[in-house]
Amino acid sequence: MHKVLALLVLAVLVAGGAAVPQAAYGASPDLVVSQLFAGGGNSGAPFQNDFVELFNRGSTSVDVSTWTIQYASASGASWQATPLSGSVQPGHYFLVQLASAAAIGSLLPTPDATGTTNLAVSGGKVALVRNNTPLTCGASAGSCAGNAQIADLIGYGSAVDYEGTGPAPTISNTLAEVRAGGGCTDADNNAGDFASGSAAPRNSASPASSCGAGPPPPPPNNGVSASATVDIDIQPVISIALEHSSVSFGNAATGTTPASVSEHVSVVSTNDTGYALSVHRTAFTPADLPLGISGSAPSGGQIGPALAAGVIAPIPIAPAADLLVGTTSAPSGSSGDVWATSLGFASMLPVVQAGHYTATVTFTAIAR
Repeated sequence: MHKVLALLVLAVLVAGGAAVPQAAYGASPDLVVSQLFAGGGNSGAPFQNDFVELFNRGSTSVDVSTWTIQYASASGASWQATPLSGSVQPGHYFLVQLASAAAIGSLLPTPDATGTTNLAVSGGKVALVRNNTPLTCGASAGSCAGNAQIADLIGYGSAVDYEGTGPAPTISNTLAEVRAGGGCTDADNNAGDFASGSAAPRNSASPASSCGAGPPPPPPNNGVSASATVDIDIQPVISIALEHSSVSFGNAATGTTPASVSEHVSVVSTNDTGYALSVHRTAFTPADLPLGISGSAPSGGQIGPALAAGVIAPIPIAPAADLLVGTTSAPSGSSGDVWATSLGFASMLPVVQAGHYTATVTFTAIAR
């Protein structure tokens, strides 16, 4: 399971010839998402699995036998559901174990439910839903607000839908989203209700937590003092930009090999151990064509083996593994690394019907 930190998508066209103000959410009276971790099994991760932790901030038990935890990508509206079972007592937690990238980190406490959903570190949406019907909202801010079956929603990182004024903070392979007040705080504002912090999963066997006001503080003496710890976590930055948002080879004929078109990829990364740049594509429609890529590495970068000596390597079609464009082992310069890549065809255009042929190429940069 890879956590994608930056990616860009462009459309590739071949033409001619034969180949060519946030809506309001209601505060949950009982169950909320109290913690979320997306780095399970990634490099440096403290735990092997992603997880979502729930908390019952109410005063009565909640039967979750018909409920689900659902996940969608940052801008997507296609949701993956993980069914729940049993009940969550007042003041108790409920741990949902999800996917793992590798056997890196510790095992989670015994989960109360398990699923195979892979949460993205860079951003996504997690909804606690009172039924098992997959959601269809989430592609724009406020689009899920009218669904009464959503008990709680957290959009984090680069998510486009969320509760309140903005998404919860960006997290990492080592940091989780943590709800304030041990899970008690719910002001319907992901940006304010959550902070990034150390992952500390709790399950139904963990000690209960009360959301009451608690006893009043003792009266002051003649002299009083107070102290506070102050900390800050500076997050790694990785971004990617393409020379063109759309690439066209114009008119071409079967049996020819159109000239390659420049598509330089710029990557800015503050990661001390560098990053890996890869690429994949969709198949051309209405029939596939042998799209490829060539390129050279920037200073300090290493070109991928398939692109050595300036060859045009075929670009794999998802879900096949990405083609490695190249890697670095240090942060980029302040203005970024420029990978001098070009899109072309690995062989002559096959005999296909005349028409307009399109595909999508996706470049991905992942911190190493």
